[in-house]
Amino acid sequence: MKVLCIGDTMIPGKNIAKAAKELQVKPNYIEMDDWETDWNKLQDRRLVIEKQGPSAEKVVPQIANASKDIEILLVLFCPVSQEAIETLPELKLIGASRAGLENIDVDYATKKGIVVHNIQGRNAQAVSDYTIGLILAEARNIARSHTAVKNGIWRKNFFNSDMIPELQGKTVGLIGFGFIGQLVAQKLSGFRINLLVFDPYVNDDDIQKYQAKRVSLEDLLKNSDFISLHARLSQENKDLLGEKELSCMKKSAYLINTARAGLIQEDALFESLKGQKIAGAALDVFWQEPITKNSRWLTLDNVTLTSHIAGTTTEALTKSPFLLVQDINRLLEDNHPRFIVNPEVLEKIEVQKWLEKVRRA
Repeated sequence: MKVLCIGDTMIPGKNIAKAAKELQVKPNYIEMDDWETDWNKLQDRRLVIEKQGPSAEKVVPQIANASKDIEILLVLFCPVSQEAIETLPELKLIGASRAGLENIDVDYATKKGIVVHNIQGRNAQAVSDYTIGLILAEARNIARSHTAVKNGIWRKNFFNSDMIPELQGKTVGLIGFGFIGQLVAQKLSGFRINLLVFDPYVNDDDIQKYQAKRVSLEDLLKNSDFISLHARLSQENKDLLGEKELSCMKKSAYLINTARAGLIQEDALFESLKGQKIAGAALDVFWQEPITKNSRWLTLDNVTLTSHIAGTTTEALTKSPFLLVQDINRLLEDNHPRFIVNPEVLEKIEVQKWLEKVRRA
């Protein structure tokens, strides 16, 4: 079996290849390469692909020049378009060391009978930790005080000085209650908060396990002191929070977003903060990244801004390829894989024959 591992500056190809060596069926050949090794260029390229899909770039040379008998392709952000899939005629499985699949043409892979794996919750610990940090940083003015002290100002007065909250007894609303949302709930439990959840897709047992209450979006917005977003962006929930929704929030409430900027209507949030209709916001994701030096967001004193780093920890980056390979091994061992994106392809005769072959190897 031949495996192609394409990394980037976030997770290098050699690290993905190291994980590939732990495949249940030992590869007899592993190719490795990096799609983008410049951090700033990586951010620019991946954002284009997230917005426009994998065909935003021509077939990358790392795929175009690869061996034609590659059966497994493991990537992080490298685009895998229809054209790229056609370049690898023996391809049977694509694995992404992340939850997002914007860089992979899943529909075409499914049509071709190619299994697609991803990893849900690979950076859930990292993002949930960071969410707690942003809640405290924004409400308690930690970043603003730090900036002032670094600039020689012993600042004591802030926009929210007359309503700085403690977390105990407050109501936290979580929009999205998957891996990350549930970890945020777990980590907040020590603060003895009340927890509201809006997630049409999660089951009641998961919500009750965290002593949370399922509510409508409107009820969550009206009753929460802190609102944190943990939903994946889709066409259905784009601009989920617009002017109407934000107007439901308490004037003393804070909005935290470590998910995707597109969940919030940008102008509506800016005007809400500028008009002091809510107490503040903390944002790790933006509608254009990086923000410009003259961005209007820099003019606000009631928002904490960070550079899309919530999911970036040493553990999240180093473990991801191994988590991916572990789940692929479940498939190869016929042992209930958890993260197959298109399980319907397992019904295809050609896929079953391939799996039988590799399981006998």
